[in-house]
Amino acid sequence: MSFNTFGRVFRFSTWGESHGPALGAVVDGCPPGLTLSEANIQPFLDARRPGTSRFTTQRQEPDAVRILSGVFEGRTTGTPISLMIENVDQRSKDYSEVAKAYRPGHADYAYDAKYGFRDYRGGGRSSARETAARVAAGAVARLVIPEVTLTAYVCELGGDAIDPARFDAAEIARNPFFCPDPEAAKRWEAKVDAARKSGSSLGAVVECVASGVPAGWGAPLYAKLDSELAAACMSINAVKGVEIGDGFAAARLSGETNADPMRPGTDGEPEFLANHAGGIAGGISTGQPVVVRVAFKPTSSILTPVETITRDGEASEIVTKGRHDPCVGIRGTPVVEAMVALVLADQKLLHRAQCG
Repeated sequence: MSFNTFGRVFRFSTWGESHGPALGAVVDGCPPGLTLSEANIQPFLDARRPGTSRFTTQRQEPDAVRILSGVFEGRTTGTPISLMIENVDQRSKDYSEVAKAYRPGHADYAYDAKYGFRDYRGGGRSSARETAARVAAGAVARLVIPEVTLTAYVCELGGDAIDPARFDAAEIARNPFFCPDPEAAKRWEAKVDAARKSGSSLGAVVECVASGVPAGWGAPLYAKLDSELAAACMSINAVKGVEIGDGFAAARLSGETNADPMRPGTDGEPEFLANHAGGIAGGISTGQPVVVRVAFKPTSSILTPVETITRDGEASEIVTKGRHDPCVGIRGTPVVEAMVALVLADQKLLHRAQCG
């Protein structure tokens, strides 16, 4: 049994492999009557698309999306929406050595241990290429939550964090790192260039802030908003940690410091004086911005030789050739944003189903 579907009311399934003819997603549970065309989806795919700078993989994929079903006369019909993205720049020959030995840090051995064989061409289903389908599905999810503004950005790269005092949202689209701190972006150029030239890679932390989420989304006990966000973001390739609000830093605070004090606000809504909880309490949104932080490990595909074993169990050494991101967290930023959108759309419809 395998699990390729996520969501409860607003659901999506992804399909396809890194070096197959195409990949895509099927979105089910989308409300009818929403305006939808390829033009609503393409800008988000363009943000994730490879080959846009020297700091990402040079695989040249246009990532042009086609809507195959679920839309009539420019509006969603309420039936499954099928989205397809063709693969046009595969180089399977780059993975001839991977067929013989496992790449440490990749899913090679784990897939082989589970299924008895694997698609070694770029990792097949385990490749980050699959995330293009998530981004396409996330673009549909955004139509369900027009009241929400999503902003994702890299807040740390290779251990070098941004300065919150220099945060400028307009800078996120002005540099190839989705970085809101222009000075940090300049430093990161040198760091990523050095890692790429040395045949190594770097990790990163992506933060996503969802503003405009009303109080009440999330369903205890087993559909908590924070647990759904954590599951969604942990399912992204190369993600090894997810924090909500202060996350692990909250464990180092005292009770009074960690509390989010409230005062009477306008229209009977409370005014919060802090947001350590990241906009979620008891698994339910509080009306504050929802803050999610996601840690990406360094890209496992590197040119530095790494000890490994062959499929026959013999000691070996492997160098992963081909075209790979020196920091997968950079292009992971639009993916995090998409997954947050998908969870919020699902939770909005789930809330409406129970509470009207």
